[in-house]
Formats: sequence, C-alpha cells, structure tokens
Amino acid sequence: MGNAVVVSSQTFESEVLKSPVPVLVDFWAPWCGPCRAVGPVVDQIASEYAGKLKVVKVNTDENEEVSIQYQVMSIPTLILFKDGKAVERIVGAHPKQSMLAKVTPHL
Repeated sequence: MGNAVVVSSQTFESEVLKSPVPVLVDFWAPWCGPCRAVGPVVDQIASEYAGKLKVVKVNTDENEEVSIQYQVMSIPTLILFKDGKAVERIVGAHPKQSMLAKVTPHL
C-alpha cells in the first residue's frame, strides 16, 4: 500500500472531506486486476506529492456505503476531492501522466 492511507466508510469524512489538502481517493478491490495494476502508480503519486496531495485507498468490498454515495460503478475509480468536494474522476486503469494531468491543476 506504500504511502496511501487506508480509509473506511467510518473515517472517510475526517480523512477526506475535512482534509486541508486535496485528496486522491482510490476506490479498489483486491480481486480487481486493473486495480492492482494502478496500485503502484497511485503509491508513486502519493510519495512524489506528499505534503501537497493526500492519497487514500477505499476497499469497495468492505466499504459499500461510501462507494455507493460517490456512485462508484466500476473499479478502479479515482476521485480527487478538494475542500470536501469531488472535483475530478478517473475511471479505469490510466498511465501515470494521464492521472497527473487531471490531478495537478488542483494542487
């Protein structure tokens, strides 16, 4: 899991919605091949943008409430939250540069 913080439905509000810095949320599941493929990329982004961007992971199997709340229909889905609001959504496995192109304008 690298530098990404594991978040549950119970800790989502405090870790994501009330965060003073933008938060990239990786909605994933252990059985999902594309999720495992983007996992190392998400961890790299967490390391490289530490202090400017918080990166967290939500296991959709264990946290259905928050997954349903943010209409996560397929995984991996990455949602960028800024000031408690979802501002970007990346669905599916994307290369690092594609992810950063959506994330960095909000930092």
